[in-house]
Amino acid sequence: MLLVTGGAGFIGSNIVASLNEAGITDIAVNDILGTGPKWRNLAQRRLAEFVPAADLLRWLEGRKLDAVVHMGAISSTTEVDVDLLMEHNFILSLRLLEWCAQSRTPFIYASSAATYGDGGAGFVDDWSSAGLARLKPLNPYGFSKHLFDQAVIERVARKDKLPPQWAGLKFFNVFGPNEYHKRDMMSLVAKRFDDAKAGVPIALFKSHRDGIGDGEQKRDFIYVDDAVAVVRWLLEMPRVSGIFNVGTGRARSFRDLMTAMFAALGMAPNIDYVDMPEAIRNSYQYFTQADMSNLRRAGFAAEFMTLEEGVKTYVSRYLDRTDRFR
Repeated sequence: MLLVTGGAGFIGSNIVASLNEAGITDIAVNDILGTGPKWRNLAQRRLAEFVPAADLLRWLEGRKLDAVVHMGAISSTTEVDVDLLMEHNFILSLRLLEWCAQSRTPFIYASSAATYGDGGAGFVDDWSSAGLARLKPLNPYGFSKHLFDQAVIERVARKDKLPPQWAGLKFFNVFGPNEYHKRDMMSLVAKRFDDAKAGVPIALFKSHRDGIGDGEQKRDFIYVDDAVAVVRWLLEMPRVSGIFNVGTGRARSFRDLMTAMFAALGMAPNIDYVDMPEAIRNSYQYFTQADMSNLRRAGFAAEFMTLEEGVKTYVSRYLDRTDRFR
């Protein structure tokens, strides 16, 4: 049996869907569903068990699992309750790491590109103690993820007991189906699709930096199927451990992203540019791009979708349909 924490969330539910599509149904999902539409991310899925958040550690007692895929977290980059972030993103993660070490269970977990902060130290997934020490996250969410990465590597350096496989995944800007419960944290494609289809102009930030055009701020956008493919590959490669970037390795602009969405709709781009709020101008990140050489050296050879391919898939299979869920 596989345990997927956060299995009703965005990336987690897509991992569950991918496993189901491969004929794997012996899956336990741990998550908090609440009163919103998040349950719909699992409505088409087959599970062996659902584990409420409060029961997780008790449920694990005496269990034998094939792997723990730990996607559960508070993922909002604007969350200001640091104690809450530490409880969910750091303390619980430590307990799962320790359980996997003691039970000899492979452990794959979600880190984040937010650990890189403003990118001043680059975007190379150097998971040495010195490499991690150079990173300066800009928000409490990034801090909580970074702290756990460091805790794992400290155990590696001390040669403490670890799971037989451990892997942290620094996800960059993932987009795709089942992200709708994330609200403000949804991708711009999901946020602006209905407006674009209705003929409402899409607003992008003007640039306030010399040499960069309006809407030309860039991110490493990766379609969720490609992110899931990395998780699936690791599950099949138990000898591979480490901390790995998960992006495409190619930065594209927000204007490219919106142009791809309009193209998928068969419409001409309808984009306006608005001033960036002064409060965020000094800290706004103009560029992210994953260095993917670490994952490639580990043996991951699959190609990633282009931005245009990913957006077209998202629009045609999900956003432009009545049922948008996978």
